[in-house]
Amino acid sequence: MRIGIFGGTFDPIHNGHLLLAEQCREQAALDEVWLIPAGSPPHKETTGITAGKQRREMLEFAIAGNPSFVIQDLELHRDGPSYTVDTLQQLKESHPADDFFLIIGADSVRDFHTWREPEAILEQAHLIGVNRPNISLPDLSNLTDKLGDTVITKISWVTMPGIDLSSTDIRQRIRENKSVRYMMPRAVEVYIHNNRLYLD
Repeated sequence: MRIGIFGGTFDPIHNGHLLLAEQCREQAALDEVWLIPAGSPPHKETTGITAGKQRREMLEFAIAGNPSFVIQDLELHRDGPSYTVDTLQQLKESHPADDFFLIIGADSVRDFHTWREPEAILEQAHLIGVNRPNISLPDLSNLTDKLGDTVITKISWVTMPGIDLSSTDIRQRIRENKSVRYMMPRAVEVYIHNNRLYLD
């Protein structure tokens, strides 16, 4: 199968995440998109991140009824920082016949050469770069300088509708007792309310 790998903190999952995943599934002809909640992301402060169990439960509510979206929570069970190269290696070992496509933003494609073991990542997956409409693709000269011109053949592009949602803003709105209706699936909103998340 052609499997999209979409990792993130998902704190909380929102409609922008879901639309991005669906656009990648459709435009890149993916059979499934696997959503991977991060354990300890190496590039983020982890002290304020909601417990992995709750982030996973919000994901379950968000994707209910969509057989093309699957949760893989292997990073939540791993000690230490969660590096993409380790996650892909683990997935490839357990699913050797599948083709993996790592879904990342356009700016992350530009800076991909700074990731941990980028060559090893490219041995295990193609990249899907997500760009906004009417925005030029990023300059990839640094990427090709570091990884060679052939890296371009491992990248495909998906255009994402310009929806300006972020988990950071949603958490802030909840703290300020502002509406987050229609920013996420209703079931996720109810879960957040019932569990009194993001009030501190």
